Amino acid sequence: MAGLVDKAKEFVAEKVANMKKPEATVKNVDLKDISRECITYKADVNVANPYSTAIPICEISYTFKSAGRVIAEGSIPDPGSLKANADTMLDVGVKVPHSVLISLIKDIGADWDIDYELNIILTVDLPVVGNLNIPVNSVGEIKLPTLSSLFGSSKTV
Repeated sequence: MAGLVDKAKEFVAEKVANMKKPEATVKNVDLKDISRECITYKADVNVANPYSTAIPICEISYTFKSAGRVIAEGSIPDPGSLKANADTMLDVGVKVPHSVLISLIKDIGADWDIDYELNIILTVDLPVVGNLNIPVNSVGEIKLPTLSSLFGSSKTV
């Protein structure tokens, strides 16, 4: 009897390993908001759901790095669900405290941007399988706002 159960486990494990899984890509990372406490960046994450049913997203967690060190990390619990047989665009807000930006002045000073690495993990709840982590990574640079962009440029003619 134990041999039959082991064969059944192997069969299910093989089927799960070979089944299509949702895929995600970071489309864009840009400035979203500036407050007294932090600068919030927005990562647009496109997730393709190959299943004919909506899939709940349990959590989105992120780590935002620059100059080889973590400058922000966090999570977004229960952000919604992925549409059935479709792409879903997720808005992942990454909050970076101003104090961290000051410590990155060497990187920022040269070209007024942040070279970054963004690692996102989407945790979705697949029926029968359970929780599945979908890693998404992006590397790039984000221009920092200038004083004129913060307060608007006042040109007189």
